[in-house]
Amino acid sequence: MTRLKLHDERHRVTRVGWLRAAVLGANDGIVSTASLIVGVAAASAGRPEVLVAGVAGLVAGAMSMAAGEYVSVSSQSDTEAADLARERGELAALPDSELEELAGLYRSRGLDEETARKTAAQLMAHDALAAHARDELGISEITAARPVQAALTSAATFTAGAAAPLLLAAVSPLALLPAIVSGGSLAGLAVLGAIGAKAGGAPPLKAATRVTFWGALAMALTAGIGRLVGAAV
Repeated sequence: MTRLKLHDERHRVTRVGWLRAAVLGANDGIVSTASLIVGVAAASAGRPEVLVAGVAGLVAGAMSMAAGEYVSVSSQSDTEAADLARERGELAALPDSELEELAGLYRSRGLDEETARKTAAQLMAHDALAAHARDELGISEITAARPVQAALTSAATFTAGAAAPLLLAAVSPLALLPAIVSGGSLAGLAVLGAIGAKAGGAPPLKAATRVTFWGALAMALTAGIGRLVGAAV
């Protein structure tokens, strides 16, 4: 008698919701706050001005990320709810048509006529709305929008990311502050990009290179603008 070995499958797609918000929040926290600090420091500002700008950027950025994620994901959630309500009404009014529609989806995926109809009938008998939500609308427990989770994750990770360049600005010699903040922030971006890619099953080097490039570009642009403004003032 053959014994099947049971195993616990852990799929990375279950992390996609919070992972996207976490990586985006932390990256934005590092890039925006470091760029702001470097830009203000390049304008020949003193340490108090630099730190005030950094703290203001952290608070404003965290609130902006939370609000933006909440509004964006809430819109997705509202759309999903509207689609589910419409599907619920169609199931109540036209059950035979909905059964044929679901069977047609399974036929298009390779099942023969008889198997497709039996599968559709059994799934609809178990939970008709869940079957149509998953296979017709592409909505499942894994992909469902969670506005509050996305907002809190973005705000928390933005704050954590922004704290790093702010701490570097507080302890660095003023003359070396732009260089130290830039270098430390780019190193943090590279590590964060690699960690996020590994958690999602993607190549770490490619992700680290990509995020480091855009971070360096942002800091270079703000430093240039800071120097121009400082010279003009």
